[in-house]
Amino acid sequence: MKHILLTLFFGIISTAPAANIVIMVVEDPNNYEAPRSMREFAAKELKPLGHQVTIIEGDKPQPHHFAGIIEALKDADLLVLFSRRRFPPKDQMAAIRAHLDAGKPLLGIRTANHAFIPKPNEVVDPSLVPWPEFTVEVLGAPNTGYETKGLPYTVSVPAGVKTPLLEGVNAAAILGHQSLYKVLPLAADTTPILIGTAKTDTSPPQPVAWTRAYGPNKARVFYTSLGAPEDMLIADVRRLLVNAVKWTLEK
Repeated sequence: MKHILLTLFFGIISTAPAANIVIMVVEDPNNYEAPRSMREFAAKELKPLGHQVTIIEGDKPQPHHFAGIIEALKDADLLVLFSRRRFPPKDQMAAIRAHLDAGKPLLGIRTANHAFIPKPNEVVDPSLVPWPEFTVEVLGAPNTGYETKGLPYTVSVPAGVKTPLLEGVNAAAILGHQSLYKVLPLAADTTPILIGTAKTDTSPPQPVAWTRAYGPNKARVFYTSLGAPEDMLIADVRRLLVNAVKWTLEK
């Protein structure tokens, strides 16, 4: 982390680390306006904290290519992933894997849980590299479908959970207006911090935010299936993501 913020508070100067954050997004009709929402999140929430933010938008100039991602990840402290069904070429995927293998953190938002998974029977160009195991191996949960009838779904905190990730977050104020992702069963080493409950009696509650560590170097991972445009208008969702950035960057 290269930058230091100096904050004057009641006459006392305290230091807080600012980070180099890389955000991977893609423009896609089913990717919940990720480029727009991440640009706004970076401008209003991250940059005022002193973070340096680089947004890498996929498919420019070629489909599935994330131009600039290799160079950006060399100095990245945190990778934020909000992309859907894209398969970077070998060198770009290697840079993503190297970031995680080095123990550097990942913050996954919504479609990150099928970021690198082809559609059923999709033929992938041999020059591109899917990573269908990413969802279970890194995020710690499968991608098994969607609950769309019981919307908007409510959000609550599991009994006994206390974490700085929820500081200033009122879970009761969060409503999910887009599909509730089905992600059960979570890996045994995940820690759910928010649960979504659809307004139906037939769909079980689903985790909508959790943490875990990935790989031998224990890269911190935070994932939330919140992140649709309506979600990003909720102050408590934005506060959750700000808290998640801080948490993932802690050693």
